[in-house]
Amino acid sequence: MLYHRTNNLVLVQQKLGHKSIENTQVYTQLITFESDEYHSAAARNLEEGQKLVEAGFEYVCDFDDLKLFKKRK
Repeated sequence: MLYHRTNNLVLVQQKLGHKSIENTQVYTQLITFESDEYHSAAARNLEEGQKLVEAGFEYVCDFDDLKLFKKRK
């Protein structure tokens, strides 16, 4: 959880008392904190698409005349 909050592998290594950073990498890869839930949005034109990308949305696909985007909750 410390790694998830700080994204600092060396800090986690020190807190856990690991001599090897490889051991710390093993433990930080065991837990996934990403949610499987998404916000979704659609863009009808370039300006709407740009705003969504700037807000952190990622492009998914085209549907009819729309471009669909998603962002993790």
